[in-house]
Amino acid sequence: MKLLVTGGAGFIGSAVIRHIIANTADSVVNVDKLTYAGNLESLAEVSDSDRYAFERVDICDRNELERVFSVHQPDAVMHLAAESHVDRSIDGPAAFIETNIIGTYTLLEVTRSYWNDLDSEGQQAFRLHHISTDEVYGDLEGPEGLFTEETSYAPSSPYSASKASSDHLVRAWHRTYGLPTLISNCSNNYGPYHFPEKLIPLVILNALEGKALPVYGKGEQIRDWLHVEDHARALYKVATEGRVGETYNIGGRNEKQNIEVVEAICSLLDELAPSHFTSHASLITYVPDRPGHDLRYAIDAGKIERELGWHPQETFESGIRKTVKWYLDNFEWCRRVQDGSYQRERLGVTTA
Repeated sequence: MKLLVTGGAGFIGSAVIRHIIANTADSVVNVDKLTYAGNLESLAEVSDSDRYAFERVDICDRNELERVFSVHQPDAVMHLAAESHVDRSIDGPAAFIETNIIGTYTLLEVTRSYWNDLDSEGQQAFRLHHISTDEVYGDLEGPEGLFTEETSYAPSSPYSASKASSDHLVRAWHRTYGLPTLISNCSNNYGPYHFPEKLIPLVILNALEGKALPVYGKGEQIRDWLHVEDHARALYKVATEGRVGETYNIGGRNEKQNIEVVEAICSLLDELAPSHFTSHASLITYVPDRPGHDLRYAIDAGKIERELGWHPQETFESGIRKTVKWYLDNFEWCRRVQDGSYQRERLGVTTA
């Protein structure tokens, strides 16, 4: 089959594409605007495949999206294109409204028109899989509860509110127009090719440079950590085997306080990349908490485990070790992201 993946140059999208090209016979069309978080270097290992195509298109551009659908004739859509950084959404929410809400609406309308023109067999086989976040649920009170597919929405940030809105749009297009959609909501991802503004790569790279390791508040916020390659396998399962109209929560069953994550990274760096510091943990610096910071997220992944047979392959301990080693072994990729050269070369700008 041919899958159209929006946001395929991003962290999770690129992992999905690498998984599909490496482990299936399917073809992929990568539709990405290439904002700051889109990096085609994350797809270098698959970019020469005759089953991979790239279209630089903004999902808010209806005319261009219609052209892409007409040219490539996809059998399914996996929608990952989104603005996703909570701190950025607090500082500038407009981009999140535009991409996450207006972009999703535009994609739904283009997809609906395309789907309506398919023959009955094509309509029956077609799927639109919308990839969302556990942040739409707000946070959990106490140490015991878990987010399920029936948990009420209570988003706390402009980012999570925009994703909640996009989820509602997808469900409405299914119910009102019959568009065959699926939704998945995931916990915090980590792994290779992660943009350095996020917690784990930021801590790794700052520690290697001897910079402060900022931790919000007391670092007591709890997240369920999911290795991005486990997530990619789950997303493909949902897109190809999930039941239309259903939602699937995807989590790693790895709850950790933020301070535990930072300390685990420091311990691994002490082992794998010892420095002149007594310990990399000496760089930990506590900073004022951000507004509306949710305390705890935790996913009940029982539904996808029971119905689709997916289970995470990585524990947090195995996954974080692989992640730290990847950053140590791929420092050139990190340097090019940090100094912006990955963007300048993409735009045809040379540096002295």
